[in-house]
Amino acid sequence: MKKTIVLSSILILFNTALVLAQTTVKHAQISFKIKNMGIGTGGTIGGLQASVKFNPADLTASTLDASVEVNTINTDNSMRDEHLRGEDFFDLAHYPKITIKSVSFKHKSGNNYSGIFDLTIKGKTKQVEVPFTYTDKGNTIILNGTFKLNRLDFGVGGSSLVMGNEVSVTVDAEMER
Repeated sequence: MKKTIVLSSILILFNTALVLAQTTVKHAQISFKIKNMGIGTGGTIGGLQASVKFNPADLTASTLDASVEVNTINTDNSMRDEHLRGEDFFDLAHYPKITIKSVSFKHKSGNNYSGIFDLTIKGKTKQVEVPFTYTDKGNTIILNGTFKLNRLDFGVGGSSLVMGNEVSVTVDAEMER
């Protein structure tokens, strides 16, 4: 009986350690979409660095801290990319990274969750809610989420009659345990 309890405890601790050690990003795609002159346009941003400790059984102890590199913005138009990296938009010279840090998590249903995050762009931090799915595939954890933000909240670009204010951001990431 004692051996069973000890073995069970070791297995629970080992499983918890595996869940909490999700920090190696295998693959990540972060894309964004915005309306410009009424037409949807967008691109990607890379350089994801993340520390993810997500445990569905203990959401209060779960954390996610991540950043992306502004110099990796890619819209398939080099002139537009340079403009976006400039002072009027992301101001790469002063703010080379966009960061996000978890505040709290909630379980919705099945593998659906929601997180409140502090998102920092150009030195301005705002809380955003990000609904996401968490899929556990043994040695690989998959996180997929989409959220919207107002670019003006972060001082990205100015007031415009042709460019929309709402940006949709999609994150698809695979992490190794």
